[in-house]
Amino acid sequence: MAKRSLAKRLWYDYMRVLLRVGGVSLYHLRISGRENEPTTGGALILSNHQSHLDPMLIGLVFDRRLNFLARETLFRFAPLRWLILSLDSIPIDRDGLGLSGLKETLRRVKQEEMVVIFPEGTRSPDGEVAPLKPGFAALAKRVRAPLVPMGLDGAFQAWPRTRPYPRTGTIHVHIGRPITPEEAHALDDRALVSLVEERIRECHAIARTNRLRAMARWSEPTELYLKETKAKPAADVAEERAAPRGAQAAVLSGH
Repeated sequence: MAKRSLAKRLWYDYMRVLLRVGGVSLYHLRISGRENEPTTGGALILSNHQSHLDPMLIGLVFDRRLNFLARETLFRFAPLRWLILSLDSIPIDRDGLGLSGLKETLRRVKQEEMVVIFPEGTRSPDGEVAPLKPGFAALAKRVRAPLVPMGLDGAFQAWPRTRPYPRTGTIHVHIGRPITPEEAHALDDRALVSLVEERIRECHAIARTNRLRAMARWSEPTELYLKETKAKPAADVAEERAAPRGAQAAVLSGH
């Protein structure tokens, strides 16, 4: 593991606790698939990307410290630069990881840390999972570490890219079964991208199913959800509800 000062470790833990309280109180946040979280060793966390909330949501989901990628343009705003640096984020160029970002990501995974990547490359315009960019495949093979797919749903409704500020809502997250290094190396880049996209879509479908069920229990109108996301017809939603259920959603305490 990378060596960090006590102040940095305490700051990260403080931020995680604060965000967990906010996630539960403001977004009824629930998580399923916690048994798939790696407890040791390095890993790449591969998630769909719905809003600016996603890094915070993913950070509070995992009990272990995570590393995030941040575009170099974000470092131009002083307060944001301070926050990004305080969390040891990895700078990347506008078009992707870049050589320095690639080397730093490899270094941290080899130090048995976990790094979060959004393979879609940008936030979703409609809340659905977009086709993945293939650039992460080479990195995924080089790290020789588990690839952990995950999906979140509800963050788009809380903070779509067309809104300047977030609002409250309901968000669910599902952590999928990791793809082992052996499985990744047995595939060419195109097949690996296809497999990761399939797993992320499965996780997203489970998160959405769990979220819709929770909204029904809490009498939150599903019709509003369909209107906000411009979702598919009801028949398609019913088909999504028939997706694999996975582990039951659990509160952050794990109960």
